[in-house]
Amino acid sequence: MQQFPEGFLWGGATAANQLEGAYQEGGKGLSIADALPGGPERFKIVDQPDFDWSIDEDKYTYPNHQGIDFYHHYQEDIALFAEMGFKCYRFSIAWSRIFPNGDETQPNEDGLQFYDRVIDECLKYNIEPVITISHYEMPLNLVTTYGGWKNRALIGFYERYARVVLTRYASRVKYWMTFNEINSALHFPVMGQGLVASNGGNEMQNRYQAWHNQFVAGAKAVAIGHQLRSDLQIGCMLLYATTYAYDANPVNQLAALKENQAMNHFCGDVQVRGQYPLYTESLMNHYGFSFKDLEVTDEDLAVLAANPVDYIGFSYYMSTAVNVTDKSLATANGNLVGGVTNPFLKSSDWGWQIDPTGLRIALNELANRYNKPVFVVENGLGAVDQPDANHFVQDDYRINYLREHIEAIRGAIADGVQVMGYTPWGCIDLVSASTGQMSKRYGFIYVDLDDEGHGSMKRYRKASFEWYKRVIGSNGERME
Repeated sequence: MQQFPEGFLWGGATAANQLEGAYQEGGKGLSIADALPGGPERFKIVDQPDFDWSIDEDKYTYPNHQGIDFYHHYQEDIALFAEMGFKCYRFSIAWSRIFPNGDETQPNEDGLQFYDRVIDECLKYNIEPVITISHYEMPLNLVTTYGGWKNRALIGFYERYARVVLTRYASRVKYWMTFNEINSALHFPVMGQGLVASNGGNEMQNRYQAWHNQFVAGAKAVAIGHQLRSDLQIGCMLLYATTYAYDANPVNQLAALKENQAMNHFCGDVQVRGQYPLYTESLMNHYGFSFKDLEVTDEDLAVLAANPVDYIGFSYYMSTAVNVTDKSLATANGNLVGGVTNPFLKSSDWGWQIDPTGLRIALNELANRYNKPVFVVENGLGAVDQPDANHFVQDDYRINYLREHIEAIRGAIADGVQVMGYTPWGCIDLVSASTGQMSKRYGFIYVDLDDEGHGSMKRYRKASFEWYKRVIGSNGERME
């Protein structure tokens, strides 16, 4: 049986806006996540033409405001991660805790001190922090005043923010990522780019301009990090859904190739290779504009070329299938992406197609395309847990899902892929990004909260907690 390498980074992953709460404490400003209503209709609400980002608590609930109150429970939660044996913990810094409006010249010291405490708490247990600089929570002011990432002014604001946090924490934090699931903006630009219908989000040229600005900003962060610490590693982070043609029809094969270019490869190609790929013009022409229509300078291209990322972090939850020849086929739900239903796969409670073999394929595709290390920084099963009277959850369905995906990683390592680590998503229950629900649970730790934010907030170990503890303790050898 293939061994996991020594030093493999077993851990878990969360995001500030989905678990911290305390949305107005410690000098924090409002973020876009704070203005996202709760519930499965949240994206339909924000994409209404008259959506104005105002918070209306008489009309909507806002579960991100409370999260699971990690802001006050971080010591308890990190102690539980340590009990499982985490080698690393992937979390994000809330940009609006450091620069409440995003455009200040001086950072908020209270916010910086909070992450000092979180990092020190991790290091106390020899848990390596893996920090995402921007994870779906840019300061709301950067959207309402500047129009989101389509405005080049945000390059400078992000560079200032990245310089502050990298300078503050680089001596204690080796592993970083620039933007979470940057390519998700192809289908949902609201969280990653701050773009909705009311500020031009439905125009693809704006999304690609926003991407370009993010590419440049991310490259500048890479440069800062490398100047601060020679062994500091900064990766990009992609949402990756292995994409198949539904059948051997060449028309569907070509459509799958085009979908792969648009969704899975474009953002990675620019950030890893440091230049725009050959298919860029074809891709943009498909959406009715040209690369020359974007605001791109020679200096931008030089910055990209000089500062490629060090590794590829990615999320993997499901695969997707493409069929353009038969419009009658049923469609499958997905993690911000979708496709036709694959008859060879089962689905989760939320309709996501479960495909562990697709993870092995994804690891091989990314490693061989870029010849750099890869890091599975999100993977997990969102499910409705049924706790007993003692709040214990016998989540064998989650254990089975994770076991099969860890075995897929083992297979990719046998294929020669350099896999840095594995941080399954939502290692503790938190607010879902796509549906704004607590009932869509991923964690090894049950948090007593419902979709309306009611509950004791107490933490309880699920069956998967002890299982993952055995997996980590045996470096992937004990999977029973």
